[in-house]
Amino acid sequence: MMDDDMNEQQKILIEEVSEAPAPPKARVEQEGRAPDYLDGFLAQKPVEASAGEPGGSIYDGVIDALKEIYDPEIPVNIYDLGLIYGVDVADAHVVVTMTLTTPHCPVAESMPGEVELRVGAVSGVGSAEVNLVWDPPWDPQKMSDEAKLELGML
Repeated sequence: MMDDDMNEQQKILIEEVSEAPAPPKARVEQEGRAPDYLDGFLAQKPVEASAGEPGGSIYDGVIDALKEIYDPEIPVNIYDLGLIYGVDVADAHVVVTMTLTTPHCPVAESMPGEVELRVGAVSGVGSAEVNLVWDPPWDPQKMSDEAKLELGML
């Protein structure tokens, strides 16, 4: 009996409306408004990167050349594998600092030479030098996400 009383007291009334007034619009005072601080920034033209900096033609050409060299045992290019520790461009001279997966890698003798040839063939590069280093040692954490995905590690 008590449940019937509660149901009668909690009836929901529904009112149908055919039209409702639009809410008032916010008013923004234009006078005295400070100029937008991004106006000057957005009007600036982008600064061209020099050829040897990331985004420059020689640097990007070297990176593209490195991405065409593949480790014969792993179907991923040496750049995405994380074997390239640095690319320095000074004038037309390029120095690539790299490592290999292990010191006993079967391409330890041929890979640095191939890197030097490919980098030297990039337009704008006068000479190329490859420094093979073992410290820090390579580990799978140095691989790009694309390489990890390719190898099923992601």
